[in-house]
Amino acid sequence: MIRLFVVILLVAAPVAAAPPAGFAARVDALRAEAGIPGMSVAIVENGTATFVQGFGVRALGSPAKVDADTLFPNGSTGKAFTTAALATLVDAGRIGWDDKVIDRLPWFRMYDPWVTREITIRDLLVHRSGLGLGEGDLLFVPRTILDRRESVRRLAFLKPATSFRSAFAYDNVLYMVAGQLIEEVTGQTWEDYVRKDVLRPAGMLESTTGSGERFAVADRAYPHARLDGGLRGAGTQIRIDERDELGRNGAPAGGMAVSAKDMLKWMSLQLAHGALADGTRLFSEAASKTMWSPLVFQPIADAPPGFTATKANFDGYALGWDVRDYRGTKIVWHSGAVFGFQAIVVLMPEQNVGFTMLINSEDGYVMRGLMYELLDHYLGLPKADWPEKLIALAHARVAEAVAAANYTAVAPSPAKPSLPLRSYAGDYVDPWYGHVAVTATASGLTIDFKTTPRMIGPLVPHQYDTFIARFTDPNIEPAFVTFGSMLTAMSTA
Repeated sequence: MIRLFVVILLVAAPVAAAPPAGFAARVDALRAEAGIPGMSVAIVENGTATFVQGFGVRALGSPAKVDADTLFPNGSTGKAFTTAALATLVDAGRIGWDDKVIDRLPWFRMYDPWVTREITIRDLLVHRSGLGLGEGDLLFVPRTILDRRESVRRLAFLKPATSFRSAFAYDNVLYMVAGQLIEEVTGQTWEDYVRKDVLRPAGMLESTTGSGERFAVADRAYPHARLDGGLRGAGTQIRIDERDELGRNGAPAGGMAVSAKDMLKWMSLQLAHGALADGTRLFSEAASKTMWSPLVFQPIADAPPGFTATKANFDGYALGWDVRDYRGTKIVWHSGAVFGFQAIVVLMPEQNVGFTMLINSEDGYVMRGLMYELLDHYLGLPKADWPEKLIALAHARVAEAVAAANYTAVAPSPAKPSLPLRSYAGDYVDPWYGHVAVTATASGLTIDFKTTPRMIGPLVPHQYDTFIARFTDPNIEPAFVTFGSMLTAMSTA
């Protein structure tokens, strides 16, 4: 007689792991030590929120506390929202990732006609166009009078730094193109489409895509920065004007504001590969795979002493996401920064864990340290005091930078200007940037970048035809300006 034994194995559903013991107290202590006014942190595992909390205040001098609903501008972590918006259009059959941009924007031009013909929607998103690092940012940094369409039109005058698709160089301006393309295809602005077709379906009811929306929300964080210590990032933490923000033409590259509570929904959506809690989808599994597939390798720098364990074996850029390994584990992540704010979003797909940090200052090293600490925690590794190490490293680097800046300030070149100062005065017009006015006064030369409101200041002779522009706006650091047959160069001093 054959006996049949049936064994039923009852497997419990995964239990969401707790964050590190005493995590809230540690975050608040590190925030206070770094002088960050306010901070918000959220963690999700297996679709369950295991931590969401605000720390500190929304603005220095105000008693209003940061909570889970406080809105923070999230900088370039918003690039993933732009790619998600494009993914919804790909899923609907309205565009394809490899569609030529010029087929959707017939008036679009790059400097090289061949690149104009060949560049695709996918190319817009992965920083391989041939433009140099940050090239064209002056179209919206620190502010501008240009609208998005006009900014995109002017890309035709940006000369490439490398050949097309040959190298990685992070840029923002091609995300402006992606935002304008969404408008051309849908008839809705990037702001409206992302709000209606990405944020609201995802249940992100607090997050905003436009300045007017954010300023209307009482529970919002205010920007802070250090401006009086010799260079930006050194000195006293002060509140800066929230309305003196980056140009809205660049919003598809990083112009949103989110809350920690909404970020929980965003991370859950990403870890579920586009599936929503009600069983519907915002974007397809195929789109999720595409957005997380790196297409360009990024250079991997040597880690500073004591940070060897944080060095990646591979580091690539996908569609609005960095994809790299940390101690052999794949992470999908992105950081973000706009004036007075920084943010970070980290996904651990194999562990089904995601976490985010948002701050209302520019002291991002605390977030990076906590990022490594949380990664170690969810990988079961011992605590390594990464925040303390990064605080020390940041302080040392700021001190070195201040010393270098002070040297530049007190060591002018003995070389005199090549021409009488009044010979440099005049109106300079660049097809990419626009109008720059140089005026001679009794006290010397003044420069005014007309496309950028309040980007004005005296020109101090440096050597020969190179001057240092010391802008009256403390948010704008000094810059070298060189005169040739035309205004030819501007770089951070």
